Amino acid sequence: MSLTIGVDIGGTKVLGGIVGPDGMVLAQARRPTPAHDPAGTLVMICDVISELLAIHTVDAIGIGAAGWIDAARSKIMFAPNLAWRDEPLRDHIAGRFNLPVVVENDANVAAWAEFRFGAAREASDSMVLYTVGTGIGSGIVLGGELVRGAFGVAAELGHVRVVPDGQLCGCGRRGCLEQYASGSALVRYARATAKEAPDKAERLLALAKGLPQAITGPMVTAAGKQGDPAAIAAFEQIGYWLGNSMADVVQVLDPQLIVIGGGVIEAGDLLLAPAEASYRDALEVRGRLPVADVRAAQMGNLAGVVGAADLARR
Repeated sequence: MSLTIGVDIGGTKVLGGIVGPDGMVLAQARRPTPAHDPAGTLVMICDVISELLAIHTVDAIGIGAAGWIDAARSKIMFAPNLAWRDEPLRDHIAGRFNLPVVVENDANVAAWAEFRFGAAREASDSMVLYTVGTGIGSGIVLGGELVRGAFGVAAELGHVRVVPDGQLCGCGRRGCLEQYASGSALVRYARATAKEAPDKAERLLALAKGLPQAITGPMVTAAGKQGDPAAIAAFEQIGYWLGNSMADVVQVLDPQLIVIGGGVIEAGDLLLAPAEASYRDALEVRGRLPVADVRAAQMGNLAGVVGAADLARR
């Protein structure tokens, strides 16, 4: 059986796993990410890989990282939450372990995991993944292959402008989808309602000990599940923007499936229901034409590990 290692590098943790060709994770290893120390982060990655190699022999290593990866899938050109700038990560890892290595964007590896083994595994050709977390990541599969673009940085749907001269985004532009449909936007909407109309946010404010600025994403989810009007309205707002973006993607790409993942999907129908309603409303003029179904992601926290390992196998 061909085994490969997948490593998912985030702002807080380095998670690695040994993965079989069926997508099953046979062993895991984890280290903290020293996000502001590139050399220290590399040490943590190597520690994770070394621990896994002590368990099984593998054929290749795949790495998913939150950042912009060059077209050769070897160098991290820029990582917003890690101190990497033009980091030749593939060469570092390949030289250390004498194994083939591929480096890929974290949303791309998650999309690949969902396409191969998760919510989109029945799709034969195409899918689009939105990862809704602190920001919005995305990955696109067309013709059974990841869409990477000429320079390796395609599929940044979170940074498509949806509101001209809107909220300033971390990417430097204004009005990006990320500012209206992300977990950060969810919290912003909920805090605003709790401050302006506290009678609509009683459960939410109880969780935040009466302080609107103390409201967090998990609190919004918990309050929404308890029927809190402010929390539900916040999910409706991000769902509206997300659904409109999905409708635009369908007009351009016509994928078989759209998958929504990321940490916010733990809210379930609080997010899925308004997102799909907005999506269907925006496509109503298409009449009887078929459009992609919308599904929740299934791979969870292991999506990055499984996707990176499977891409390395290829």
